[in-house]
Amino acid sequence: MSPLQRIAFIGNSLPRRCGIATFTTDLQQAIASSDTDLETAIVAMNDHGHAYDYPPSVRCQIGDDRLEDYAGAADFLNDGRFDVVSLQHEFGIFGGEAGGHIMALLSRLKMPVVTTLHTVLSEPTPVQRDVMEQIVDASTRIVVMAEKGRELLRTVYRLPADKIEVIPHGIPDFAFLAPDDAKARLGFSGRSVILTFGLLSPNKGIEVMIDAMPAILRRRSDAVYVILGATHPNLVREQGESYRAGLMRRVRELGVEDHVVFLDQFVDQATLLGFISMCDVYVTPYLNEAQMTSGTLAYSFGLGKAVVSTPYWHAQELLADGRGILVPFGDAIAIGDEIAGLLTDVERRQAMRLRAYASSRSMTWERTAKRYLGAFETARRGRALSVIAGPAVAMPSPQISAPPEMRTGHLLSMCDDTGLFQHAVHSVPDRAHGYCVDDNARALLLACALNSTGEQHLADALTARFASFVQHAWNPDMRRFRNFMSFDRRWLEDAGSEDSHGRTLWALGECARSDVSPSRRQWAAALFAQALPIVESFTSPRAWGFTLLGLDAYCAVAGAPPTAIWLRTLLADRLLRLMSAVETPNWVWFEDGLSYDNARLPQALIATGASMKVPGYLEAGLRSLRWLADLQTTPAGLFRPVGSDSFGEKRRAPRSFDQQPLEATATISACLAAWRADGDPQWRTEAARAFAWFHGHNDISAPLVDLETGACRDGLHPDRANENRGGESVVSYLLSLAEIRQQARISGDRPKLAPLRALHA
Repeated sequence: MSPLQRIAFIGNSLPRRCGIATFTTDLQQAIASSDTDLETAIVAMNDHGHAYDYPPSVRCQIGDDRLEDYAGAADFLNDGRFDVVSLQHEFGIFGGEAGGHIMALLSRLKMPVVTTLHTVLSEPTPVQRDVMEQIVDASTRIVVMAEKGRELLRTVYRLPADKIEVIPHGIPDFAFLAPDDAKARLGFSGRSVILTFGLLSPNKGIEVMIDAMPAILRRRSDAVYVILGATHPNLVREQGESYRAGLMRRVRELGVEDHVVFLDQFVDQATLLGFISMCDVYVTPYLNEAQMTSGTLAYSFGLGKAVVSTPYWHAQELLADGRGILVPFGDAIAIGDEIAGLLTDVERRQAMRLRAYASSRSMTWERTAKRYLGAFETARRGRALSVIAGPAVAMPSPQISAPPEMRTGHLLSMCDDTGLFQHAVHSVPDRAHGYCVDDNARALLLACALNSTGEQHLADALTARFASFVQHAWNPDMRRFRNFMSFDRRWLEDAGSEDSHGRTLWALGECARSDVSPSRRQWAAALFAQALPIVESFTSPRAWGFTLLGLDAYCAVAGAPPTAIWLRTLLADRLLRLMSAVETPNWVWFEDGLSYDNARLPQALIATGASMKVPGYLEAGLRSLRWLADLQTTPAGLFRPVGSDSFGEKRRAPRSFDQQPLEATATISACLAAWRADGDPQWRTEAARAFAWFHGHNDISAPLVDLETGACRDGLHPDRANENRGGESVVSYLLSLAEIRQQARISGDRPKLAPLRALHA
């Protein structure tokens, strides 16, 4: 598919005075600036017969109450062969009941639509719900600017999680500056400045802030409250300037005329940034919780301002964790107390500023444009697929015909004479977090995987180091493995988690089967036998699954002793009972929620069922893995692992982020185990899809792997890859690469024997 060439934006546009107009224009300019070969155009909405002196970027106009204009705009877009249309939706900017006229345009379009919802109503009227559902149905992707929007779309409108993307409101990339120079330019030198910006209307809560001024002045007599913004045009049409006059009258009644300044202006971006830059505290005293996004809040936050706000939805998310201060709605006493506290505590105010500025760097318009371009590409791929094969069919990721070379440079840099470090800061090993048996057991698994034909073995001294760490982790008094060790080689607990114990057993079982050293194979088998019995008392399903994978390897070389066979059956039956108790037609799983290393559970049943020739284990493993694979495939055919943000949520479609290499690795292993078990080539496709995730075939088109060193980034955030490259991540990638390379060396599309069919013969 060729790159995007033409993108159109539908919405209000500057110089029309409103937040949607500002957003549409900013987004169009950011997209246009991201690629000089892209052609962009705006289809601008005109209100109530008004006309505006638009710039050349506005190529088409729609009168909000003229249905023929909507149809004409659709013809313009279709005839112009635009690749994608970006619709900015807000109740009130389109004509018809609940803005229903927009469907006269959307229903005629021949290209995918990506709709940004600036408002998501929690309690829509029947007509609003109907129009919203029509818009959503006509859209290939839906963008919201806050997690609350995603939650409402899922719960109120029953929208599939795969169709929703959260992209924060964009902000200018503005330097972190002290306010003094801007104060001098704008005539506020020597004053403590509080600022509110935006179109004036009663829902903004300005009167509450005015009522707070006397209390603020008692503690900070130089304070001034600057109210920057014209009155909302719709309010002017209905009531004239009576609202502004009422605010000014309230100022006089309180005797704070010298400390409240009204600037009746709709300013351009450069002027606005100057005003925000000069303020000491930015305040948004809105009265309505159901405010999904606020451009003025985003801009002030992005300039690193100390923000005091009421807890509307956008503010709750943006200002959490000390990035700002939330006060109750309509509470002049609380808002006055918090603002006065910030104005009198420079150190606290500066710390809040720094937190806000640092947190906002992922929201710059450059970053936001990249996120939108990713959404546009996903929408176009999904639309092309639906035309060819229908909407329910997923486009497979590219097959890996020539897997990359195995590079272990970063793995080696992450090891010292103790073992593998847990974490890294970028690519530099982080000694502060020491080591864990989890990661060293994974590294031992990798050493075993590299013993296969066609791979370069790890140095024997390094493999011995991983084995030595595992041996030292064994606590014979408790019959358990310790997990965490500090850099100074002190164990931080007497026994690690059940999961870390099970994973270590898995590594020992594999070492007993495939290590190149006969002596180390004997060591691994002996320690496996010592550490195995206690698993009977474990309650963690993943510990059971890891142990089953270890037992699969151990029994292949130990002659399947009766105790091992008994425990294999016990643990596999436990997984089956869990699945039987939880499974529904729409939730084919072992637990009420999804967590980490998910695919290891079906893999354990598949491996156990194939080895022990028990059809029930095998069929349950394949069934649950097929459900998980479908869940982890986006409409555009990309692998999307269960995000850590959704861990612990019950029976809900998983959140998209944060995505971690561990999940891709588990999925690859499980799918290749399924392929070996039943011979279906689709499993190889699923494994290739998950492996392609490492190389940039993912939600944000960001490669995680450095092919020269074998380093792997720690995961994907909604807006970027995590630049840290820790032990778990590098081992996860190299394990997957080893499996994919081994699979590529196997000729043919299927193994010679399909055990599932053989079991039923």
